[in-house]
Amino acid sequence: MLALPVIVSFLASSAPASADLKICSRMSYVVEAAIGIDEKAATATRGWFRIDPAACRVVVQGTLSADRILLNARALGVYGASPLPQNGTDTLCVASGNFVIAAARECRAGQTPARFTQVTPTQTDDGNLVAYLAEDSEYDDEQARLAAIQRLLVIAGYDAAPIDGVDGPKTQSALAAFLKSRGLSPDVLQSPNFFTTMIDAVQSPSPTGLTWCNDTQYKVMAAVATDDGKSVVSRGWYRVDPGKCLHPDVAGQPRQIYSFAEAVDADNRTIKINDKPLNWGGAKQLCTRENKFETNEQGDCAGRGFSATGFTVVDMSSGGKTIRFAMP
Repeated sequence: MLALPVIVSFLASSAPASADLKICSRMSYVVEAAIGIDEKAATATRGWFRIDPAACRVVVQGTLSADRILLNARALGVYGASPLPQNGTDTLCVASGNFVIAAARECRAGQTPARFTQVTPTQTDDGNLVAYLAEDSEYDDEQARLAAIQRLLVIAGYDAAPIDGVDGPKTQSALAAFLKSRGLSPDVLQSPNFFTTMIDAVQSPSPTGLTWCNDTQYKVMAAVATDDGKSVVSRGWYRVDPGKCLHPDVAGQPRQIYSFAEAVDADNRTIKINDKPLNWGGAKQLCTRENKFETNEQGDCAGRGFSATGFTVVDMSSGGKTIRFAMP
């Protein structure tokens, strides 16, 4: 799993909020951030602001009047099952896509609750206010960028581990092979849109490993299971956005791989077509549950707080398999 211990790190300051507010990332993930503004007992939220590793994004321009500033950050769906823990103390409403919610304490249709953390940015020499997203690894900008490249290479099936932000022959070899396989010039490394280009390449079908591709207009949540001959481990959920592909992290060489996926709406309710759930599975009954999960026990699902879900067998005999989620 990609669930590394991650913290949100901020520099404190008593400076008044009188300039642009920027969020800077020293994380090995491309993230999307939403902010909450508490002012005079009213709370508004806005998002999502995409922030690349070793980059900053202005989230509020001009003078900011606020009693409290709050932040929620999430990794892109390409990273799989929610690698960033959300353990803030405030629950505020967010929505998909670009959003502004004026009264964010009570969620309405199309909005979902999310945990926000209060932050106190620091004022920099240029007069802006800055808050930093950081991991326990405490990367600097250069290390965060390299670790992010390593992480995406591993997701794409290349051996760039460990993900440590340290350059070396193995990372360079994996990167060169990845760029060549995707028809990309090494010059793309200097492009300001490098991470967009790399993520698009990672999210394209691969000749090796399992790839999920979402050909519907809905968000799809997927789960994978592996059988190593000793036990069957099922885990989820992976978010596969419309028009995107994703490679679930499958370690080693399992004897068998299984897959299940279902389409959901903005409130994470299962989409139904003619009263039938829109999902892609099979006859193999394995354990899942509504929230993020991983289990190596597949007996008595209900008795352990899980649901028995029908997975399909994935034929990996050719070395790679792309499963396309399409409308019936």
